[in-house]
Amino acid sequence: MSKTQRYAGFAQVHGAHLDPADMDAATGLVQLSGLVQGIIAAASERHELTPVQAKLLCVLLDGPKGMAELAQCFAVEKAALTGLVDRAEKRGLVERIPVPGDRRAVRVTPTEHGRRAAKAFHTEADGSLNGLIGHLGPADREQFRAIMAGIVARCRTSPSTS
Repeated sequence: MSKTQRYAGFAQVHGAHLDPADMDAATGLVQLSGLVQGIIAAASERHELTPVQAKLLCVLLDGPKGMAELAQCFAVEKAALTGLVDRAEKRGLVERIPVPGDRRAVRVTPTEHGRRAAKAFHTEADGSLNGLIGHLGPADREQFRAIMAGIVARCRTSPSTS
């Protein structure tokens, strides 16, 4: 594959016309990323959420989080996260709960409306994302899962590779 073909592959994330047999790993990952982002965007829209609000709510399903913890999860500064939480709070999706003993600290937790939205979004997105690999047999599915888990684990422990 020439450089021109490879760069064209990066540009054609949605609806690419490259023969899958000609895709290198980077182009394939970019194409797969586009498919995943499209599924998440569509599910978010159907549940009247932005993709980042959907992620916030799904993260909060594990329990309330402090602003610093959320900022780390989203890889943004606390100041940038404040706007996201403000908008979600205005929509009745989350609430800030004061931390006893620290008048400046808050924990963000989903409201009942936010929990319902997160669960509905997660159910839909999970089904659609699993559909991407639904044609794989059990052994191939397990191999795909193990490879993904290895990549994610390596990137989380070695920031220079992410």
